[in-house]
Amino acid sequence: MFSSYDGLCGIGELAERAGVSVKTVRFYSDSGLLPEASRTAGGHRRYGPDSLARLRLIRSLRAMDLPVPSVRRILDEEDTAGRAGGALEDAVAGQLRTLGTQLRALRWREAALRLVQECAPDERADRLRLVGAVTAPPNTAPMARFWRAWLPPRMPARSVTAFLDVAVPQPPEDPGTAQVLAFARLYAFVDRPCGGTEPTQPHAHRAAGARDSAVLYAGLAQAYALAAERMRAGSEPHQGEALDGFVEAYASAGGITDTPNFRRELARRLAADPRIDRYWELTAELISPPDGSPEPTPGSAHDWLLDALNTQQGIALPAQRPGRARS
Repeated sequence: MFSSYDGLCGIGELAERAGVSVKTVRFYSDSGLLPEASRTAGGHRRYGPDSLARLRLIRSLRAMDLPVPSVRRILDEEDTAGRAGGALEDAVAGQLRTLGTQLRALRWREAALRLVQECAPDERADRLRLVGAVTAPPNTAPMARFWRAWLPPRMPARSVTAFLDVAVPQPPEDPGTAQVLAFARLYAFVDRPCGGTEPTQPHAHRAAGARDSAVLYAGLAQAYALAAERMRAGSEPHQGEALDGFVEAYASAGGITDTPNFRRELARRLAADPRIDRYWELTAELISPPDGSPEPTPGSAHDWLLDALNTQQGIALPAQRPGRARS
């Protein structure tokens, strides 16, 4: 309760009691957050007994960087229901999401700065150019565009989304310098057109219709997941469930029976398909854990399965595949 004869107080007294400036009180009043009880004949603002508690609540909400519209919704809800409920919860949740994004951006900027700082002087200009092209936090939309252009044009949207979920790597929340460099190089890789005059898509893409492409990629996803389990266990490419599912995906998409002749032809055809090794190499660098153990990617799983198919057909394996990755 204020000590004045009418139980009200002026703007200066209210500001002093709340520990804010008169300008701040005037701003909140003009914004409709802090109603005035009355005005004197001379036009001076007067505030009621509840104004101090309301002003302190406003200051607390604003101290959490909640925007004025959010503060207004919280106050309106408190005026109506007698307490802050859903509006406060929504505002706090939204602010936490915003802060999470900001913190993630700061961690990426810090790692990028360390990357430039720690590299050799003659490499700094190139590193700065690479990391400077990437937003913080990093945006994976260029990777998604790259794959949308590469996938069969009639592939159903649901199948495209499922493929992008595994083909587009999500940057780590707290990256190391090597991961920042891998992402920057990956960003630069997808930001330029696939090169040359050779076709950039596998043979299966050019022949697949909407249903066939959905069948193909659903089957490949299962085969890649099985192969990844074997790869994490350190198994060399071999026959089994993963290889059978891999072959069946191509056979089902083409309406063909899985036979020894089909497997020989498939091995020949896959060996001639174009490759996107560099994408999968960089993806593995980006998503692999700090202990250095390589995490399988769809590309490296494809290579493992193709090696298993070649072994079954008695075909000599390549001496070395970069990153064991394939488009």
